[in-house]
Amino acid sequence: MKKQQSWIFYAALLVLFWGLWGGFAELPVTRYGYPDEMIYVVWAFTMIIPAAFALRSQRFDPSRTAAMYGLIIGLTGAGGQLILFKALSYGPAYLIFPIIAISPAVTVFMAMVFLRERITRLAAVGLVAALTAIVLFSITGGTGEAESGPWLLLAILICVAWGVQAYFMRKAATIGVNDATTFGWMAITGLMLVPVAIAFMGGIPSGFPWQAPALTAVTQVLNACGALFLVMALSRGKASIVAPTTNALAPALTIVVSLLVYQTLPNIYGAIGMVLALVGSTLMVYSEERRDELRSDEFAGIPADPGSDKRANQHR
Repeated sequence: MKKQQSWIFYAALLVLFWGLWGGFAELPVTRYGYPDEMIYVVWAFTMIIPAAFALRSQRFDPSRTAAMYGLIIGLTGAGGQLILFKALSYGPAYLIFPIIAISPAVTVFMAMVFLRERITRLAAVGLVAALTAIVLFSITGGTGEAESGPWLLLAILICVAWGVQAYFMRKAATIGVNDATTFGWMAITGLMLVPVAIAFMGGIPSGFPWQAPALTAVTQVLNACGALFLVMALSRGKASIVAPTTNALAPALTIVVSLLVYQTLPNIYGAIGMVLALVGSTLMVYSEERRDELRSDEFAGIPADPGSDKRANQHR
């Protein structure tokens, strides 16, 4: 039961940090016109902060296996971020982000096929609700036709990359790679791609007030810390539960922050998404807690409640 409660704690921190980050992430762009590529550069350096914190409590694993998983996780995450900037230069955000939002489905599929993770029927209902919520959060009121270009292929690549990243985070934990090592490699690979981001801009831009990089750094620290909590949650809980739960609840918190700070009401899609996110996440967490309780009772020799055997067989 401790392990169950542990992943919920880190998932809650992830939702908090990413929810707040989502609420303020656009300020450097809307206020100062700060380039997205420079936001990536600042983010890459802010990753050092939580990496240093994680490495204080855990030893960095220099083994080849840890390096292999770390590079896969880091490159799929940071590489997807860079591809996103390029995709947005070709196509509209209101079409690109709903495609990317399906990435937890990739994680769930891989976890069920390769890690043999299984979810109950109740959790499956929650999973569908959470995935639907993620898509609804990404839908805007944009109209018009998308320009021709490779944006669709790039969006699919990002979706797959981020789904694969979350799967390998969980996979790395199952073979004994600790959280600090995984996140350390994420920070390293993020910095490795900084020259690529600068090349996209044709050099480091100038003419921006100091508030632009400072505000970016504050918001991206929230992003970077959230990424560490994602690693910690996935190392303790099922990828098929953690990924959709956190990806559904973080945008819900972002909407609440926007409502309080900017006094902006969510559109109908956002409102429905909030309800589905809360319902779906609650169902998945409750289902996993209930399953752990049944298993604990079984190991302790406590008779299960009537019908529990039937439910247990259905979930196997």
